[in-house]
Amino acid sequence: MAARLLSRMLQRVWGSSARSCSSGAPVTQPCPGEPSQAAAELSRRRQFLREHAAPFSAFLTDSFGRQHSYLRISLTERCNLRCQYCMPEEGVPLTPKADLLTTEEILTLARLFVREGVTKIRLTGGEPLIRPDVVDIVARLRRLEGLRTIGVTTNGINLARLLPQLQKAGLSAINISLDTLVPAKFEFIVRRKGFHKVMEGIHKAIELGYNPVKVNCVVIRGLNEDELIDFVALTKGLPLDMRFIEYMPFDGNKWNFKKMVSYKEMLDTIRQQWPEMEKLPEEESSTAKAFKIPGFEGQISFITSMSEHFCGTCNRLRITADGNLKVCLFGNSEVSLRDHLRAGASEQELLRIIGAAVGRKKRQHAGMFNISQMKNRPMILIELFLMLQDSPPANPSISSWDPFHVQGLRPRVSFSSQMATLWKGCGVPQAPSLAQQWLGSGSSWRHYTSHADSDANSKCLSSVSQAPATPPRPLPTSEQLTHVDSEGRAAMVDVGGKPDTERVAVASAVVLLGPVAFKLVQQNQLKKGDALVVAQLAGVQAAKLTSHLIPLCHHVALTHVQVQLELDSTRHAVVIQASCRARGPTGVEMEALTSAAVASLTLYDMCKAVSRDIVLEEIKLISKTGGQRGDFHRA
Repeated sequence: MAARLLSRMLQRVWGSSARSCSSGAPVTQPCPGEPSQAAAELSRRRQFLREHAAPFSAFLTDSFGRQHSYLRISLTERCNLRCQYCMPEEGVPLTPKADLLTTEEILTLARLFVREGVTKIRLTGGEPLIRPDVVDIVARLRRLEGLRTIGVTTNGINLARLLPQLQKAGLSAINISLDTLVPAKFEFIVRRKGFHKVMEGIHKAIELGYNPVKVNCVVIRGLNEDELIDFVALTKGLPLDMRFIEYMPFDGNKWNFKKMVSYKEMLDTIRQQWPEMEKLPEEESSTAKAFKIPGFEGQISFITSMSEHFCGTCNRLRITADGNLKVCLFGNSEVSLRDHLRAGASEQELLRIIGAAVGRKKRQHAGMFNISQMKNRPMILIELFLMLQDSPPANPSISSWDPFHVQGLRPRVSFSSQMATLWKGCGVPQAPSLAQQWLGSGSSWRHYTSHADSDANSKCLSSVSQAPATPPRPLPTSEQLTHVDSEGRAAMVDVGGKPDTERVAVASAVVLLGPVAFKLVQQNQLKKGDALVVAQLAGVQAAKLTSHLIPLCHHVALTHVQVQLELDSTRHAVVIQASCRARGPTGVEMEALTSAAVASLTLYDMCKAVSRDIVLEEIKLISKTGGQRGDFHRA
């Protein structure tokens, strides 16, 4: 005990000396221009502290020797988003307010953990920035002697508004969630609006000098894995740490192994674009595998919780909003510190309880498939995002910008160019009102177009339509079915010897809604939400999954998908046009047809509660180009 008191006293002396350094340099370095005598004195103090420092707290050291110096505290179970991978669509039962930790209880526990050796605290949720006293909590945590880092993990909705106050209070690290760069898809993933607020929060963090600004992206197959390249491209000129997180199972998020994109698969995708990417040295207790592309200002990281666990160096403990201590994110074992606090337990009794829980921590969590079968809290009741490192601030300066008008329809432009303009601080023109956008002045057509284009990095909403540029001509036909072998059995065509050519196909479909459903879609008044947005996304996803749906269809690496939906008031119909492009040995007609068909089925599903008298018709190929059989254009 005496050794621990001596260590703390030395830390106070050393800390006060370091704080006089006006440059903000780490305490292990003298200020630029200081005399060498001062540098030698700092070196002597550091050596003395190493030799006389007390052992790390036995209460926070598990049976495998892991020292837990990082504490994550959930401030609330509530959240202003409904992310699909985080909580069930219907929400989760929330703990009554009386059973949640009070501010004083949070600070009491934080003080106890810091005294025992915790040097980092990260505030999580739910969404921590919706707690009214979050700024006060940060300010009071900063007074805890020995606490070096205070971080927050946030969805970014309230960040731009609160960050100046939080920084002044002592916030030193920020992690922001952003799972897509497509505004319409953002609303689909989080089931709420707010894309422009998140972007504004990221910008504000850069402007206030946080470097790197850590951006968390949960990668889910069929949802956003096609945006990896776009996310990485943002690190070229911005101090971002793009952190790609493997999809993890929690109660209610309907986890499926097939939805998980592994770290190695993500790495292979990115390396195809940037083969010169270099791996950075791993820091002690790091949860992330970090990489950097030469010449890029930022970096990228991978959180490999599922495919390659990092349990051997885990130094994290978690306190839930209702006061339970979790020693492992994936474990279902918890102990209530709240109940012992309220029963009047002394600090020594609390330490014994904490020490017993830490001592029971297992060497590693269950395997990937076992985890998905375990009973555990929904993610929202543990933390919104987990296992992410801290970021020290620096002092860059970025000019302000006008955030996206999320629903704005605008001419199609390169997505990379659009993002570059956004980040450089140029204003985005204000979009017209929703009524003007969707209904027009004197026009009964409502246009909605999606792009998923890996060639031009384009993903935006557009009012651009396409029309065949050449007159129709007949398509040469085969005299026999190509998917049947000589004995009449189904067989996949061997395309191994065919040359790679540019392939483009356009297909269409018509959905006759009837007057009632048509009016609701036109005015965006369906209870299920915006039918055109959902159908648009469904069409894009279906094109990418065609080989999974059509048994003998080859998998095609699409370079472009566009789905356009227009309202035809004369027929009370939605006209769908899907365009697909790829370079390869086989065509993309099936991808275009599947896209149009699934988009029409999605419209049916969105509108069937209003009317069962909906007709799907005219699903057909409009045109195709490329390949040995020549081009085709329907009249």
